[in-house]
Amino acid sequence: MRSFPTTLFTCIPFFAAAILLGCCALFSGCYTLKQGSALFGYLGKAVPMESLLAGSSLDDAEFARRVKDIRRFAQEELGLRETANYTKYVEIDRDYLAAVVSASAGDSFDRHEWWFPIVGAVPYKGFFNPEDARKERGKLEKKGLDVWVRGVEAFSTLGFFSDPLYSYMKKYRPHRLADLIIHESTHATIYLKSHAQFNEELAEFIGTEGSRLYIEETFGVDSDEYRAIAVSDGDSAAFLGVIRELIAELEPVYESDISREEKLQKKAEIIRAAKTRFAENYDTLFQNDNYRNFSDLPINNAYLELYRLYYENDHYFQDLYERSGRDLPRFITAVKTLKSRGDPKAQLERALGLATGK
Repeated sequence: MRSFPTTLFTCIPFFAAAILLGCCALFSGCYTLKQGSALFGYLGKAVPMESLLAGSSLDDAEFARRVKDIRRFAQEELGLRETANYTKYVEIDRDYLAAVVSASAGDSFDRHEWWFPIVGAVPYKGFFNPEDARKERGKLEKKGLDVWVRGVEAFSTLGFFSDPLYSYMKKYRPHRLADLIIHESTHATIYLKSHAQFNEELAEFIGTEGSRLYIEETFGVDSDEYRAIAVSDGDSAAFLGVIRELIAELEPVYESDISREEKLQKKAEIIRAAKTRFAENYDTLFQNDNYRNFSDLPINNAYLELYRLYYENDHYFQDLYERSGRDLPRFITAVKTLKSRGDPKAQLERALGLATGK
């Protein structure tokens, strides 16, 4: 899904901060209280999607009809949990919802994590006010960590609240809107505490495959919308190849016995060379400009670690899907049986009848 320079990681689960407001109310400056208050502020401005249908804008009405149809597909045909998510809409004056901070060691891919009630350990911390995210980045950088701050376009409150859509989403092409809604609906259907990487890779796979099936059913495989998925997927695969190559170059450096200073020096040299190669070969690798600014980004371990979080086992779910008969509703039915205790991959393989010995 999606390139990092433009839209990657647009759909991550956001811990249900507002749930804990009562626990924090006595503590001024409480992180959860502040974020929960901001969340309630957005939810309080949400209006029913039907108001777009009743308005004078044809684009708004088409957006509302598309959302309704994607929700129907996700619930009735894929079997994702039926919720009131995406039945409301919020006008917002920016093109992202929240700023999310991630961090990693500077000389390794050791991921920094935060712990919250309900969701457990997560490798990111979200802020509705970007200035708060910048302050968090400063604190982490003082500890010697690599830090990355990114804007995200959606999150899931895991079914505790009715997640709305936001005004900037009206610009999305159908396959991108379907991917977002199906991805987040996966989080609302199944979210395993303290299994952040599994949760993200699973939702990423179901969102991607579910949106493809939606576009195939709605527009047909010969449509411009379906061809747009092929172009997007091809560019995404090419970019992931570049990222994986860069990570593979850095890993032996981090695992070596040289000093931290030498590791940081080699890291800088490797990243600089990778960005130069990327710029030189861009036009032979990609069909659009979505990734072109990669060479200008201050790439660090926190940036690269996000790809390891979302795509480390990129083919695992696809391979499991192929082996189980390419039946996404059946796949989702198996996913619903998973528990936080134990190995979720082993549980999923058993639920699909693909465990060793079967």
